[in-house]
Amino acid sequence: MRDLSILPAAGAPLPEPFEGRHLIDGSWRPSADGRTLDRLSPAHGALVSRSALGGEAEAEAAIRAARAAFDDGRWSARPGRERAAILLRVADLIERDHERMALWETLESGKPITQARGEVKRAADLWRFAAGLARGIVGETHNALGPDMLGAVLKEPVGVVSIITPWNFPFWILSQKLPFALAAGCTCVVKPSEMTPTTTVMLGALLLEAGLPEGVVNIVLGEGRPVGEVLAAHPAVDMVSFTGSTAVGKGIVRAAAGTLKKVALELGGKNPQAVFPDADLEAAADAVTFGVYFNVGQCCNSGSRVLVHRAIAEEFTARVVDLSRHVRFGDPLDPRTQVGALVSEAHGRKIHGHVQAALADGATLRLGGGPLEVPGLPGPFYQPTVVEGVRPDMALAREEVFGPVLSVLAFDTLEEAIALANDASYGLSAGVWSENVHTCLAFARGVRAGTIWTNTWMDGFPEMTFGGYRESGQGREIGRQGLEEFLETKTVAMRLGRTWPRWVETAP
Repeated sequence: MRDLSILPAAGAPLPEPFEGRHLIDGSWRPSADGRTLDRLSPAHGALVSRSALGGEAEAEAAIRAARAAFDDGRWSARPGRERAAILLRVADLIERDHERMALWETLESGKPITQARGEVKRAADLWRFAAGLARGIVGETHNALGPDMLGAVLKEPVGVVSIITPWNFPFWILSQKLPFALAAGCTCVVKPSEMTPTTTVMLGALLLEAGLPEGVVNIVLGEGRPVGEVLAAHPAVDMVSFTGSTAVGKGIVRAAAGTLKKVALELGGKNPQAVFPDADLEAAADAVTFGVYFNVGQCCNSGSRVLVHRAIAEEFTARVVDLSRHVRFGDPLDPRTQVGALVSEAHGRKIHGHVQAALADGATLRLGGGPLEVPGLPGPFYQPTVVEGVRPDMALAREEVFGPVLSVLAFDTLEEAIALANDASYGLSAGVWSENVHTCLAFARGVRAGTIWTNTWMDGFPEMTFGGYRESGQGREIGRQGLEEFLETKTVAMRLGRTWPRWVETAP
C-alpha cells in the first residue's frame, strides 16, 4: 500500500447529527411508533443523522396525501408556466444551499466532498431543464380523418408516482426523477435509501419554501420492507420509478404486477470500454481509471470492464496501473480526495469476495486486491484494484462488483470486441476509443446498451436521455423521454355536427 496515494484523516470537525422526519401532506412528522434509525459516517464512524423509521402507517398516509393532491387538481391542473416557475425556484434554492447539502451527502455516503458539491450543484440544471419541459407538453391533432371528424391525442400526467432512490447518488438520482414527474403534473411519494436520507429531507424543505402545494411531494423515511413494498404494490399508486440493483428491480416488478401499474427501472451495469490500437492511449487510460474509481466504483455506470486490443494490452494495462497509483484515496472531507469510503463494511466484504473468486479461477492481480487502511479513519476503504487475464466466463467479467475493481479482457477484432461487450446480461452503457470514426460507429451500432460514449466516458447532459437495455432496466430518465415516462396518452375522437351514421333502422 506504500506505493498508493493515500490522504489521512483531515481532522475536520463534524456537525451535530441531522434529525430527519417524514414529510406528509405538507407537515413534518415523526413515526407513529417513535422509531428512529441512526446513520454513522462510513468514513469516520461517527453519528451523522438520526431519521424517523417509517412503516406501513406512514407509507399509507403519504399515498393518501399524494392521491388527494392529484385528484383535486391542485398541481396537475395548474398551467405549465406555473409549475415551471416553482421548479425554477427550487433550482435557485438548491444552488443556495448546495454546500450544506453536499456536506451531509459526503458524511452519509462516504463520497469526496468535492464530488458531492459538484453533484448537488449540477442537479439544479436538471430542475431547470425539467421546468422548460413543463411548458412544452404537447400531443397531436389529426385533421385528415374526413370532413365530419377531428382527432386529438392528449398527454396527461400518469398520476401518483412512487419514487424509490438508492444510496450511491442520493440527490443526483432523485433529481433525475422528481422534477420531471412534477413537470408532467404528477404527485409523488419519495423513499430515499435508509443509509442516505438527509439530502432528500433537505430538498423537501426547499420544495415547501418554493411554494409547492402541500401533499404534492411526500417523503417517507424507512427500509425497503415494509415502506418500499407498500409504495410498489399499493393500488392508489399509478407508477413506480426505481433506481437500484437488478435483483430488487425484479422484486419491484413483481410487487407492481398486482395492479399492472407502470414501472420505470434504472438498474445495474457491467459497462465495457473497448480500446483500439489507434486510440489516444493517454486519454483512454485516464478515462478508464476515472471510470472504475469514480464514487469508489459504486456506480451503475462504472467502467468495470476494459476490453483492450491484444496488440496494446500489456502497454495499456501498465498505463492504467500506473495512473491508479496516483489516484488520491482518503478522507472524504479533504477537498484533495478523489476516492472516499465504501458505503459499509459488508459491501467491502462482498467486493473482496468477487476479487478472491477471480484469482482462484485463474485471473492475475496487477494492483490492489484488498482493504485499504487510511491513517486516522476507521474505514471501510478498498484499494484500487486491477485484475487481468479475466476470461469472459468468469463472474468478475459478468457480474456487477460495485467497487473499485477493473477487469481487463483482451480482443483481436472489432467483431470480437462487440461480442465481448454484449456478453453480459446488462446493457446500460459502453465506450469505444479509436481515432477511426468507422470503428466508433460500428461499435456504437453493434453494442446493445442505452448509452455509447466515443472517446469519452460518463459525459452527460440534461437534454440527453439515460437508461438501459435488458437487465439494466426499462424506461428512460432525463431528456424529453424522461418527461414522457410520467405521461399517459389519451385519444379523443370528435364527430362534428349531427353526422353519426345510423346503425339501427327504425323505419317500417
